[in-house]
Amino acid sequence: MTPALPLFGHDGAEASFLSAYRSGRLHHAWLIEGPSGIGKARLAERIAAYLLGARGPASSPFDAPADDPVMRAILAGNHPDMSVQRRQLNDKGKLTQDITVEQIRQMTQFFSMKPAMRGWRVGIVDAIDEANRNSANALLKTLEEPPAQSILLLVNHRSKPILPTIRSRCRVLQLSVLTDKDCLRALEAAGAPNDAARLARGRPGLGLRLASPAAVNAASAARALIKAMPKPADKLVTAALTAASDGPEAGLAFRDEILDWVARTAETEPRAAKVWLGLARLSGDAETLNMDTAQVASKIIAAMHDAATGK
Repeated sequence: MTPALPLFGHDGAEASFLSAYRSGRLHHAWLIEGPSGIGKARLAERIAAYLLGARGPASSPFDAPADDPVMRAILAGNHPDMSVQRRQLNDKGKLTQDITVEQIRQMTQFFSMKPAMRGWRVGIVDAIDEANRNSANALLKTLEEPPAQSILLLVNHRSKPILPTIRSRCRVLQLSVLTDKDCLRALEAAGAPNDAARLARGRPGLGLRLASPAAVNAASAARALIKAMPKPADKLVTAALTAASDGPEAGLAFRDEILDWVARTAETEPRAAKVWLGLARLSGDAETLNMDTAQVASKIIAAMHDAATGK
């Protein structure tokens, strides 16, 4: 039997939730957190499906098949007792910056109704660190006064701090990056191209995202630049800037290759640790401030030179 929503490397988290469920004292809100691209949203979906009645075999109860009636409704996005809130596309077809307060109010309204199937009502926020402050505050009402037979699953990428009042009302499931074996299994199950495994670094979702031609080209340009340090030819620098500026995935692939190299350099050259911290801070600012990818790439290359020369 093939699971409709396969997941790899997080058996411990699933076992922890299952134990709480079978104890009859299931907490009303769960914070599923860890780095992006490791399967947190998939875990939330599997938990929701299980609560709503989808079942796999006894040895893997979360592995319900696609022909399970409950799973069919979930995959079609029309199960009446499940609400999922994510960033939406704007009029230009691009993702909005955050999850809006209107979306959270919609979920609050969803929880105010009785379950259509006389069971659980499940809400997923993917991700809580992508909700703006007004949205987060609006969610507190549901957390503070949870309706009966309702559960809230909050995905948290830890990209920025969340309200302490939200964290204090949740039970935490902490997820980590996958082993190479589990990451490869996840990518193979998703039909990922060969390049995805090398780019994933234990995060299959990231590997899938970075397997685009632009991202692969940017990663290759980064490796060429690394090899030529500390005195890369102007032509090589120009090519790297062009490749890294070819969209958000390309910029991310370029940055990750450089960050990884600087981290390795810091193991033997302590001065590089300061460069790594600066690059990590730059990465956060670039995302928060929506900085131009070419500008970010230029700053990264300058930092590379500092790491290579110790200046």
